[in-house]
Amino acid sequence: MRRYIPHAPLVRPASAPTIVGPERRHHICTQCLLVEKTIKSQQNVTRSPIANRRPSPVVPRRPTFSLGGFRRLATVATVDVEKTDSHGPIQEYDRRVKEGRLREDPHQRGIIQSLQNLHDDLVHYRARPVVHPNLETLKPTKSLFSWFGSKPGAATIQEIPADLPRGLYLFGDVGSGKTMLMDLFYDTLPSSVRSKTRIHFHNFMQDVHKRLHKMKMEHGNDVDAVPFVAADIAEQGNVLCFDEFQCTDVADAMILRRLLESLMSHGVVLVTTSNRHPDELYKNGIQRESFIPAIHLLKARLHVINLDSPTDYRKIPRPPSGVYHTPLDSHAASHIEKWLRFLGDPDNPEPRPETQRVWGREIHVPRVSGRCAWFTFQELIGRATGAADYLELMRCYDAFIISDVPGMTFRERDLARRFITFIDAVYESRAKLVLTTAVPLTELFISPSELRESLKRDGKPVDDEEDESTSHAMQHMLEDMNSNIDQLKSSSLFSGDEERFAFARALSRLSEMSSKEWVERGMGLEQSGGKKERDGWAKARSRQMEDSM
Repeated sequence: MRRYIPHAPLVRPASAPTIVGPERRHHICTQCLLVEKTIKSQQNVTRSPIANRRPSPVVPRRPTFSLGGFRRLATVATVDVEKTDSHGPIQEYDRRVKEGRLREDPHQRGIIQSLQNLHDDLVHYRARPVVHPNLETLKPTKSLFSWFGSKPGAATIQEIPADLPRGLYLFGDVGSGKTMLMDLFYDTLPSSVRSKTRIHFHNFMQDVHKRLHKMKMEHGNDVDAVPFVAADIAEQGNVLCFDEFQCTDVADAMILRRLLESLMSHGVVLVTTSNRHPDELYKNGIQRESFIPAIHLLKARLHVINLDSPTDYRKIPRPPSGVYHTPLDSHAASHIEKWLRFLGDPDNPEPRPETQRVWGREIHVPRVSGRCAWFTFQELIGRATGAADYLELMRCYDAFIISDVPGMTFRERDLARRFITFIDAVYESRAKLVLTTAVPLTELFISPSELRESLKRDGKPVDDEEDESTSHAMQHMLEDMNSNIDQLKSSSLFSGDEERFAFARALSRLSEMSSKEWVERGMGLEQSGGKKERDGWAKARSRQMEDSM
């Protein structure tokens, strides 16, 4: 029997007769609860780990996860606050702070704002009906991308809907508040969410493997059962919340990419907590290369947010999200605002215009806060600027925010070259770079259609028809930064070796500049030495800039 850990509940079943809310909360054994309920009402209750928590006198019956062998737990609480769609995670957080149940924390508020953003997206989101595959589509198919390693039955996975809200991946050490944050989000989900599920990830994967085994026993080992199982799970919740996402088993690693992609293709929004950054999952595991595509999917489709709270000597918390934000949605503005406050002047955060001069010409900088400059892509790259302008900007500022960056196809090659020159200047001066982009970084300089044409010219087996298996394999390539860099280096899209190298180097440098070490260096974080570390880095960077001039 699995040992129960009070602060990390394994599952939250819907069998409990009361509604979960933000008030008094405790855990009791489901078996005891059912015995008491049977004595009182003489009714049988189907137990399920699906936690449907909206106020309703009847919990709808639907297919359930089978968690045989584990002792299931129900979360029981009282409710005294009437919930509406306008009452989201940030409003609930404010209420608890006002009541003295939580302490105000700027870093934590920034994280909860990310939860609120997803809550607001879900208010207007309507998941499309789940389309179940039939047995014929589950039979093995010969893939045109066998050279890339596509799996049997890939065509049974539909495209991920364009309007699917981007989920959340919250990671942090023990005690960083993962359970509390998930409670805030789950308990305040809007009424537009027809069904929701919250479950411990380990138990979820156990049930998935049982379902897969049952299907293979009934229909043979050649059947691709992952899409079928994913469709059943999607019926149970169009918002799926995982506690403690991790991968410690090779059997999980082999199927996670296709399982998560199948769920998303049915319009399921994923929110998960974990102790590790996606890049650290299943580290040193057997056949880890089979799990890498799952990591790429998590980073491409979920906002990865660090719950650990670093602070600098100015007491301004670092934004929990990464420095690059995709796509150009309603949350791009708040992304810029948070990073401008962190990288700019906290005492005078309101940006102001400045003018710099180089070789007798003026460079208009539309928005400046402290040593941070903010341009739109058009304001900086869309004008006739060059390397000399960028070097002067590097001398004047330590950090740059470039917003509204578009995808640049072959038709925008001049803009792409100019942008790469700017990226090189930022990298070589060791400045910070924050971007909001219309497409993922891996698609900045090469679009899916251009990749297809390039593969055809290079003699790779690409079908002229837009079949689903080819489409999925292409998407895997575009999500994989290293694969994309290698593709750029060997692509026939570019005019020569030097241009190929420049584009591939730009992607590599963008990846490095998004790292935790790069972003936090010289920011005076207390764990790194505070103000002394910041002043030392400023002097070192100034000497480096003088030497380069």
